[in-house]
Amino acid sequence: MSKRSAGILLYRAEGPRVLIVHPGGPFFTNKDAGAWSLPKGEHDPDEDPRAAALREFAEETGTSLDGRDLLPLGEVRQRNGKVVTAWAVEGDFDVDSLHSNTFEIEWPPRSGRRTSFPEVDRALWCDPDTAREKLNPAQVAFVDRLLEQLKR
Repeated sequence: MSKRSAGILLYRAEGPRVLIVHPGGPFFTNKDAGAWSLPKGEHDPDEDPRAAALREFAEETGTSLDGRDLLPLGEVRQRNGKVVTAWAVEGDFDVDSLHSNTFEIEWPPRSGRRTSFPEVDRALWCDPDTAREKLNPAQVAFVDRLLEQLKR
């Protein structure tokens, strides 16, 4: 069974602008185009994806969105096989206040040392064209679906 993730595409209607995040850790340090994501994370098959999306947004940004109406954006399958379910919500977020959970790995490899890294090391408000350049290619569909919803 494919791994599953759920996330939130925060947006500002003026512009419009969307919030994307850059994964932390040594593997993504020098990666930009195609490496960014919406704030998201894995969940168990029996966990409610909407609840997981809200939890993961809070863990990756340090900001809670509980109690907000979420606009469903559907699912995409990434090249690695992971299925991502997303919702959009209008809101604001100060990228300078980013406070992400951390994870620990052996770094450098085979060194025997454990090092902590943030799950997310940067956040960016950007226009849809910039988001299309920076996002994981499969997640671009979420931006396009949001734009379609905003036209209605």
